[in-house]
Amino acid sequence: MTTPIVVVGAGGFGRETLDVIEAVNRSLASPPFAILGVVDDAPPEMSLKRLADRDIAYLGSIDDWLATNSPAVYLIGVGAPAVRRRIDAILSAAGLSAAIAIHPSAVIGSMGSIGDGAIVCAGAQISTNVTLGRHTHVNPNATIGHDSVLEDFVSINPNATVSGDCHLESGTYIGSSSVILQGLRTGQGSTVGAAACVVRDVPAWTVVTGVPAAVRDVGRNQKTALAR
Repeated sequence: MTTPIVVVGAGGFGRETLDVIEAVNRSLASPPFAILGVVDDAPPEMSLKRLADRDIAYLGSIDDWLATNSPAVYLIGVGAPAVRRRIDAILSAAGLSAAIAIHPSAVIGSMGSIGDGAIVCAGAQISTNVTLGRHTHVNPNATIGHDSVLEDFVSINPNATVSGDCHLESGTYIGSSSVILQGLRTGQGSTVGAAACVVRDVPAWTVVTGVPAAVRDVGRNQKTALAR
């Protein structure tokens, strides 16, 4: 049975999500998804051109699409965790369900779990007993070590390595080619900069960069909390 699917987000990761869905369809004798198109509240003209170049329909804003009452599952192809969370709240409240998309070239270990809305891109390596929360993104060639837990709305950018027994709290954003050493924890809403090496736990709502990674900024939500 083929399931209609809509991708939210016309930008780069939205189109990468389309690549993953299309690869899944090509890999199976009976393609599981029928791509209806892409939804985006404010797509740049270049993104619309790139969708048109691949014959993918632009379906308008989220509200436009919801008004059609079209039966479909969805994937959120938006890199920012906080934005994904807001979009998911809208679509979940409308009674819609999220799909899961795993590129055929990704390696998924045993005894793990993958939440609805997760997207795993080409070349990703996910070891044994790994938990991926809802709407987690694992970008191309990223590695997730054994027994690690990625909570909801986590983003792992290309070539990043999360070692074994790590715990990434909700909304963590891991930059490209960064490394999280064994057994560490990143707090809610934290950001690890590109090519950083994390050697100690990362506090919630902070930005860490460098080798070894050190706190460079305090996120907006944490600044608000500290000001109270």
